[in-house]
Amino acid sequence: MSAMNRPTLEAVAALAGVGRGTVSRVINGSPNVSQKARQAVQQAIEELGYVPNRAARALVTRRTDTVALVVSESELRVFDEPYFAGTIRGIGSALSETGLQLILAMAQSREEHERLEHYLTSQHVDGVLLLSLHGADPLPGRLEAMGVPTVLGGRPVGLDPYSYVDMDNRAGARQAVKHLVGLGRTGIAAIAGPQDMAAGVDRLAGYRDVVLPAGLPEIVAYGDFSEDSGLAATRELLEAHPGLDAVFAASDPMAMGAMRALRAAGLAIPGDVAVVGFDDSKAAAHTEPPLTTVHQPTELMGRQMAQLLVARINGEELRQPVVILDTHLVRRESA
Repeated sequence: MSAMNRPTLEAVAALAGVGRGTVSRVINGSPNVSQKARQAVQQAIEELGYVPNRAARALVTRRTDTVALVVSESELRVFDEPYFAGTIRGIGSALSETGLQLILAMAQSREEHERLEHYLTSQHVDGVLLLSLHGADPLPGRLEAMGVPTVLGGRPVGLDPYSYVDMDNRAGARQAVKHLVGLGRTGIAAIAGPQDMAAGVDRLAGYRDVVLPAGLPEIVAYGDFSEDSGLAATRELLEAHPGLDAVFAASDPMAMGAMRALRAAGLAIPGDVAVVGFDDSKAAAHTEPPLTTVHQPTELMGRQMAQLLVARINGEELRQPVVILDTHLVRRESA
């Protein structure tokens, strides 16, 4: 349909038998419309196939009906790792119920962050979701200072944000390592995640919560949550500690990398070395052997993030601005 033939606001008003202002109030979600008039306008919109002019509406409401999800990782990691897929599914599912549109932005370098900050604070979006922040990233504080409602996925290191959703990472790690201790393992290594991220810090802390009181040696290597980093870390661990008999990896991809390294070294899983991951990704059930791992509800995390942000956009007071989700151990054959 050409722009000349598109139904107008006036045409909707004429068909519904109401004034132009009433149609505008219905489209903009105003409660100051009778139920009868609302039904007449909605029926006219459907019959005519009327599509509101979003730009004009934004001038009136100062709303764009758009939310940005900013992920501080590379495209390769975002589209390869299960944590991001689950969280984004949850966000998309929750926003689909509100009519808000989601845009995805990835920024790693300082220059990318600066360009993105300019875009996000120039009235292009109604709110921002931030995922996988590293260190004391200044972006959340700057967005809030500019009046842009913001909700974070994961507790950031070195920041005290108003609202975020996270997993109980420390408790999940404790469950994993207690399970290994219960199996009689005494040389338990940890492949920790990045220490500029709360998930990496907390999962390592959970490991230490168990091994140190038990009088077991602390054996730690570091990765970046990717499979390749798990492979490299395990090679490093085997060289320095050839007698280790268990590995707790702070992500499933790192656990899968660890399993590759162990098999390459001629070690049986779990006979020689037991392995536990963290994610409960779909792939975990299909490794050889199937991976014991800590389940984290990534889709629920995404939904909760989106719901908190929508409430903030609508000016609601959050009774619980910080949400911590439970984790639990899923036992399979690797440990």
